[in-house]
Amino acid sequence: MKFPFLLFIIFIASFTVSAEKPVKLFDEIYRPQFHFTPEKNWHNDPNGLVYYKGEYHMFYQYNPFGNEWGFMHWGHAVSPDLVHWEHLPIALFPDNDSKDSVDCTEFSGSGLVDLNNVTGLQSGEEKTILLFYTSPKCGQRLAYSNDKGRTWKKYDKNPIIAYDATDDARDPKVFWHEGSKQYVLVIYRKPNNDDSQKGVSFYTSKNLIDWQFKNHIPGFFECPDLVELSVNRRADDKKWVLFDGDGSYLIGSFDGEKFTAESSKMKSDYGANYYATQTWSNIPESDGRTIQIAWMRGGEFPGMPFKGQMTFPCELSLKKYIDGIKLVRKPIKEIELLHSKGEIWQNKNLIPGINKNLAHGVKDDCLHIIGSFKVKTADSFGFVVRLDKKNNGTEITYTTKTNTLTCLGKSAVVEPVDGMLKLDILLDRSSIEIFANDGKVAMSSCFTPSDKAYGLYLYNTGGELFVEKLEVYPMKSIWQKEK
Repeated sequence: MKFPFLLFIIFIASFTVSAEKPVKLFDEIYRPQFHFTPEKNWHNDPNGLVYYKGEYHMFYQYNPFGNEWGFMHWGHAVSPDLVHWEHLPIALFPDNDSKDSVDCTEFSGSGLVDLNNVTGLQSGEEKTILLFYTSPKCGQRLAYSNDKGRTWKKYDKNPIIAYDATDDARDPKVFWHEGSKQYVLVIYRKPNNDDSQKGVSFYTSKNLIDWQFKNHIPGFFECPDLVELSVNRRADDKKWVLFDGDGSYLIGSFDGEKFTAESSKMKSDYGANYYATQTWSNIPESDGRTIQIAWMRGGEFPGMPFKGQMTFPCELSLKKYIDGIKLVRKPIKEIELLHSKGEIWQNKNLIPGINKNLAHGVKDDCLHIIGSFKVKTADSFGFVVRLDKKNNGTEITYTTKTNTLTCLGKSAVVEPVDGMLKLDILLDRSSIEIFANDGKVAMSSCFTPSDKAYGLYLYNTGGELFVEKLEVYPMKSIWQKEK
């Protein structure tokens, strides 16, 4: 009897040793390591972005019941630096609290701090944080917190704006307009159920509860935002930027009631997965930045416990170019908190077929790549990221004849400046974000690279490429203490 028992013990031990270790939560193969995701289940639009007492709050559309869209709640996370996020309990539940009905679920909206208690909802020393949200068939509604966003109450006289269901109104964004000394609410609507009138309506209020309709602009769809930005960082030259759901925008003026366009509609992102942009409110004047984030709509995350990710937070500004004023978007400076020890190359002249891959020593699945390049005689140049041992990877290519930047099937024209091209690339486990020429052109796309593909290849074809400077930093995980 001893011998069979010994064989049994050996068999069990060998099985235990050979079995793979379970994948650590937030370290799955397609889990972004420095872009926000929920622990599990479906999420989409960023909502209620607001700063209060050292914390950046981010709410988001969330289905706690599965990995597909539906039964919308507001998920909730906070961060001290817009980089490291702490997941908090669900903030907003459907008003009828039913899993079996879409009525009165919590669609998108915005957040604001009631600094002067104009709502009269403050009950204690903490300022009241307000959340404005849409409930389909139940109007535009209000929730509030008096404990720094840890618990939430629904306003007992909801809705604050009632609509007929055919109006399709949703996604209210609320902000204070200093010039007219009043609050403004911009919201997507389809007045009179007329598709030709799909657009943005403007409302004003003195107390954040009673709202008066002012006017409507057609030509927009979902998730509007309206922000004032300086041109070339000059305090005496400011313009208003009105965003559509896909991140496209108009530049113009705003008097507190009416937006007047001064440009044509322009794209702010040329990638495959960019939607539902929103900016943070109540950022301290001492900071002075306008910070935006978006949902990477349409991304695939096979086998993952979650579905969806956010873009990396970006600072917005306006810059005057020869072809007019344009929106500039680039990663916030806090990204440097995630840099591991990197490599830097300067003043390298690359000749096809002679020079080896400059970045051959880089092996990682999450990178921040910053480069300045003089094209010289090259026909094209670029990177192959997540390169495996069979030389398969994802290409980021710049074609000099057409001045075209291409990645993951999407392209954008990027004109060199004084013969130079700048690229700022955020490579995560399931996304690539590219910011060209200091953020004049941006491309945000999701992808599903091969497992165990960690290589990086810098190439040029047809002629010489001068690398003025190239920095490559492996990125620390925002979820794990050690990567």
